[in-house]
Amino acid sequence: MRETVRQAARATVGLVMSAALAFGTIIFITVLLITATLTLAVVGAGLLPETVLLIRRIAGAKRNLVAQWTGKVIPEAYQPIEGPLRQRLRTAVRGPGTLGDFRWMICHYVYGFLGLFTAPLWLVGLPVDGVRQGLLGRSPLVLPLIGRLADLDAAWSTTLLKPSPEALLAVRIEELTQTRAGAIAAHGAELRRIERDLHDGTQARLVSLSMRIGIAKRAYERDPETALKLLEDAQSQAEEALAELRHVVRGIHPPILTDRGLAGAVRALAASSGLDVTVVVDGLEDGAQSGSRAPAAVEAAAYFVVAESLTNAAKHSGSERAEVRLVRNRGGLSVRVADEGQGGADEGGGSGLLGMQRRVAALDGTLLMTSPVGGPTVIEVELPCVW
Repeated sequence: MRETVRQAARATVGLVMSAALAFGTIIFITVLLITATLTLAVVGAGLLPETVLLIRRIAGAKRNLVAQWTGKVIPEAYQPIEGPLRQRLRTAVRGPGTLGDFRWMICHYVYGFLGLFTAPLWLVGLPVDGVRQGLLGRSPLVLPLIGRLADLDAAWSTTLLKPSPEALLAVRIEELTQTRAGAIAAHGAELRRIERDLHDGTQARLVSLSMRIGIAKRAYERDPETALKLLEDAQSQAEEALAELRHVVRGIHPPILTDRGLAGAVRALAASSGLDVTVVVDGLEDGAQSGSRAPAAVEAAAYFVVAESLTNAAKHSGSERAEVRLVRNRGGLSVRVADEGQGGADEGGGSGLLGMQRRVAALDGTLLMTSPVGGPTVIEVELPCVW
C-alpha cells in the first residue's frame, strides 16, 4: 500500500503542476491577443518574436514535466530567433516549431486539467484501496488510475510536442551549416600553419643552403678547405630542412597512423610525451592490415585530439600522469583523455580546444570537456563511423 500511495502522490504532483501550467497558459491568451492586435497595427511587431520565445519556454517547462514522469526526454528542434527584426519575424512565424507549440497549447487548455480528477480519486481511493490491499491482500483499484491519468497526459504531450520532420530537418541543416563553416575555418587555419612552417622554416633553410653551395662553388678553386667546410654546413642544413619537412608532413597526416594504426600511433605518442601516460585500448588492434581500423579521417581526428590534449596537459595541468582510452563501439569510436592536474581549463582560453572541436564537428562528432578547479581534466570525444 505504501508503494501505491507513493506512486499516486508522484503522479498527483505532476498532474497538479500540469494543471497550474494550463491555468497559466489561459492567462497567456491575453498576451497573445495583445500581441496579435499590435502586430496587425504594425506598432508592436517586435513583440511577436518575444511572444514566440515565451511560448517556447512554456513548452519547455512541459517537456521537463513529462521527462520527470516518464524518464524520456522530448527533444527540442527550434530555429534561433536572432538577427534583424524582419528575419526574427520570419523565423517566429514560419519556424516549423511555432505551429507545433501553438497546437499543443490549444490542446493543453483541455487535457491540462486532468489533475482536477485527482482529488475525488484520492477521496475514494484511500479507503477502497486501503481495504482491498491492506486487509484483503488484493491489488489496488482506484489510486493507480491517477498514474494512468499522468501517463495519458504524458502521451498526449509527447505526441504534440515531438518535433516534426520539417523541424528536425531545419535544425539539422543549421547544424551542418555551422559544422561546415567550422571545417572550412579549421582547413584554412591548417593551410596557414603549413604555409607559415614552410615559409619561415624550410624555405629559409633551403635559400641559405643554395647560397652556401654557390659560395662553395666559387671558393673551391682558390680555397678548397673553406669550400669543404661550406659544403659540410650545407649538408647539415639540408638534413635540418628534411627534418622540418617531415615535421610538416606529420602535421598533415602522421605517417605512423598509416603504418601502425591509431592504437599503435597513440602508444608511440604516449611514449614520447613528457607525462606518464597509460593507454587503454578496447576493440582496436595495432597494424595497418587490421580489420578494426576506423576511416582515415576519423583516425586522424582522434590522433589530433590525443596529441593536443597531452600537449596541453604537459604544459598547463601540473600533473605527471594521464590516461588515454580508445574504445570501439557499435556507432563509432570513443576517445577519452584524462589527467590528474589542477583543472580549471578554460574552453575559450586558446585555439587548441577550438581546433579539436572543429575537427570533431566536421565529422559529426561530439566533444565534451570537464575541468573543475582542482581537477581532474577530462576530454571525451565521440566520433561516429562505420566499421
